[in-house]
Parts: sequence; structure tokens; C-alpha cells
Amino acid sequence: MSGLNGKQLIAGKWQSAGVDAFQAICPVSGRELATKFFEATEFEIDLAATSASKAFPALANTTIEQRAALLDRIAAGLDARGEELVERCMLETAYSEQRVRGELLRTISQTKLFGEMLREGSWVEAKIDHAEPQRVPFPKPDIRSMLQPIGPIVVIGASNFPLAISVAGTDTCTALAAGCPVIVKAHPAHPGTCEMAAEVIRVSADLTGIHPGAFSFLQGPSHSVGGRLVEHPEVKAVAFTGSLEGGRALMDLASRRPAPIPVYAEMGSVNPVVVLPDAAASRTQQIAHGFVSSLTLAMGQFCTNPGLLLVPDGNAGDQLIELIKEAIKAAPAGTMLHAGIQRAFEVGLDLRQQTDSADLVHGTHGDSDIRTVTPAISIIEAEVAVSDGQINQELFGPFATIVRWKNQTDLAKVIDQLTGQLTATVHADVDEMLRYPDLIWQLRNKAGRMIVNGFPTGVEVCHAMHHGGPYPAASDPHFTSIGPTSIKRFVRPVSYQDYPKNLLPLELNDGNPLGIMRQVDGQYTRQNFENSNHLAK
Repeated sequence: MSGLNGKQLIAGKWQSAGVDAFQAICPVSGRELATKFFEATEFEIDLAATSASKAFPALANTTIEQRAALLDRIAAGLDARGEELVERCMLETAYSEQRVRGELLRTISQTKLFGEMLREGSWVEAKIDHAEPQRVPFPKPDIRSMLQPIGPIVVIGASNFPLAISVAGTDTCTALAAGCPVIVKAHPAHPGTCEMAAEVIRVSADLTGIHPGAFSFLQGPSHSVGGRLVEHPEVKAVAFTGSLEGGRALMDLASRRPAPIPVYAEMGSVNPVVVLPDAAASRTQQIAHGFVSSLTLAMGQFCTNPGLLLVPDGNAGDQLIELIKEAIKAAPAGTMLHAGIQRAFEVGLDLRQQTDSADLVHGTHGDSDIRTVTPAISIIEAEVAVSDGQINQELFGPFATIVRWKNQTDLAKVIDQLTGQLTATVHADVDEMLRYPDLIWQLRNKAGRMIVNGFPTGVEVCHAMHHGGPYPAASDPHFTSIGPTSIKRFVRPVSYQDYPKNLLPLELNDGNPLGIMRQVDGQYTRQNFENSNHLAK
């Protein structure tokens, strides 16, 4: 593994003016790892933000091919340093090699996908409405519009996806793709992994001739670095994946600025899974196995973890719960990402254990290692779920609440208590779903993604994916934080009225030199209109 410097990367140069140092801690051993990392100073934060602002015109005016080439280079750089990244990431997260390698492949493939999106071009939503000078009673002007970058973006990396939703993850790469400079605040739990990814981006920008100020990278264990970045007047938006508490704090900071900015925060949910009676009877073992596998995957450290299971009363429901209890009791202990997440999990579990109405079932430790936790479930009745309000309290880790419901009224009351969710899942066949139309409607209005006969862990990176949902699952339900469509967070529409044709962006040129799909006079087409009679004379 090559050496780490522990410094900040600002406008293409590694530097450090700070004296406050911290070290990564291996979650498995509890020992500090060797390299000292330094917290960014106020001067360095300002330098990163002002460098990004100065780089914005240059980056925004690069061609689509230049930005796509940058993403291709980043993907190739991650691949080339893959072994080092995997080794360091395992040290800093306690994730298995299979888990880390899988995430690395996802990060590489999604970065390539974003490059393909850029080259395809329709993401700019180019629209052309040709002039009609003879229209009565008033002539119609020539009006064209497209999406354009908004300016410097702050990305605050996630703890649970140190590669795919971090320094070189979705937020950074889609912002760069849009033409927005990026300042990343690294997660302090895996600073070495973050530094390696930042170096990949630095080299990639240099090789593709991208302005060095287009990417900066800052470290620090305190909240002050992220807070100061959010408050900096040159920053135009923030991308964050983490807790409701953290997201809300950033949103409040951003709203108090003289010029408020959006914070695109993905803040997790309990992701309800509803099992209808016929499915409980016909696929008991399959549902039990799938649920426990999803719940315990990577020790439950996913924002899409199935934290709420609604099971019908009756023999089939009883059998389903017994199978789940057996699997949970046999589930091995595991190590959490870092001590803070472990403490929060243990405190939350203790609070639930104090509830007399809950039947709490634990997995087995297998040893006395204080750095591990065990999967657990809590079983309550529907009336308790409605009255105590705990079903909306996400406990990040391998924990779920199972709610027993007797009839559709019970079920509706429980679902009605839920706040906004990233996902909602139903186990049923088509005929049974048709008998529960109100349930389907309720869930659809609570969640950003509807799943049938599956489980929410595993977020496919594709054009149709929506990873978001009504508050508090996300700060804005219109936007996704996963997939190519996430670029929409970092752009805004601009209209050009009676603009000189030779000064228009290529995307709005009548000849359509990029060959992209556009909306021309209300119709979607790739047609060249350069010599068309649609044009004003």
C-alpha cells in the first residue's frame, strides 16, 4: 500500500496548515492506524471554496466529451488502484473483502455509466420553440432552454459506502459531469480510503486538462468543517447521505444563509415490508429467509435496511415469525463500521428492551468481543405500534420491528403512522394486491420506491432508479441520490429568447450537431432543423 500524506487536496495541490490531527481506527482491533490526518483550517476551507468558484467558468464551458473523458479516467484510476483501495477500506470499515470488492465494482461501473449519460446528451432537456413572427394578436419569440450547472457543490461523504457514496461516488461524479466544481468533506471513519480516491480524481483531472480548482478534498473529524463549507457564500448546493440529525442540521444552516441553498440529504428510513396473508401461507420459508438475509447483510448498515415487517395474524404469520426468530437467534455477531454507530445501536436496543410490550429476540455473540453486536428483532402488536410511535425511529444496524396485524383496518392504521420512506415492499401475488388497493395507495404515497416480492437492500444503479422519498427519507422527494438522474440536483434551466444563433450552446443549435434527443416545437426528435421551414424567415 502506497503512503498516505494526511493532508488536504486543494486545487490540485496537497497541503496542510492545520495542527489538529486524528487517526483512523480499525473497527475490528480497536487500534489506531498509523497515518495522522489533519483537520482542515478555516483558511483551507475558504481557499477550497474560492478555488472552486474561480474554476466554475472553465469547467462549465468544457465540452461534454472532456467531462466524459474525466469520468472515464476516474473509473480507470479506481480500477488501477483497486487492490490498495480494497485493502485500506477493509482496515477502516471491517467490511468483508467480498463486500468491498463489490462496492468498488459498483463505483467503477456507475462512473462509466455517468460518462455514457453525458455523451447521450438528452439529460440537458434541450427545448426549442421556434419563432412565429406572423402570429396574431402577438408575434411569438424564439425561445430555447436547457439545463446548465449551478456552481460549486459540497459533498459530505457517507459512512456506510466509503467508495460508491463518498469521494469518487455518485454525488461527486454527477456534479463534475454537470460542470460543477466539487469540494468533498471526507468521512473521518475512513480517511485513508478517502485520500486514495481523492488522489485518483486529482490525477484524472490533470490528465484530462480539467481546471485543478474543479476538485478539492478536505478532512476533519469535527462537524465544523462541513458546517463552514455549507455556510460559504461561494457554495451553491450540498449533497449529503447520513442520519436525519445530521441532514437536518445542514438544512438548517443552509436555510439561514443570506442566500439559502438546497441541501440534497438522503437520511434513511425504516423501509416497511408488508406480508399479505396468502403470501405468508404460500411462501413462508422464502420470505423468512429473504427477510433475515436482507436485515443482516453488512450488519444492517444500509439506509434501505428492512427495519419494519408487518405480518398477519394466524397460523401462517405465527410460522413466519418463528422461522425468523430461529434465524435471528442463530445469526452471528458482527463488527459495525465505527464505534459511534455501534454505541448508537446499543443504546437504541437498550431502549427497546425496556418496553414491556415488546418481545425482543437476539442473535448470539459467540465470544465476548466488546466491538461486536448481534442482530435483533422486536415483536409488537399493531395497537402498540400505533400508540408508541417507535416504528418511525430508525435503528441503524441489524434490527427490525415486527408488527402483528389482524385486519385491513389495523394495517391501515400502522401504515398511516409512517413518515416518508425510501422504499416500501409488499409480498403478495397480483390477485391479492387487487384486494388491498387502499394499502397499495398508502404505501405509494409514503415511499420513493415500491418493491413487490423482494427486499429493499440492493439499490440498482440505473436510469429508472429513484433513491429518495418524502421527508424525512430525503430532504426533497423530487430527486434521487443514486443513478444518472441524480445529476438533476446540480443543474438549473436557462431560457434563451431571440438569442443570436451563432452564440447558442451546441445543444440548442438548429442543426443538432450533437445528435441528441430534444423537444422541438412540442415534439421529441433528433431531427436537424437547420434548413427546415419551421424556422422563422
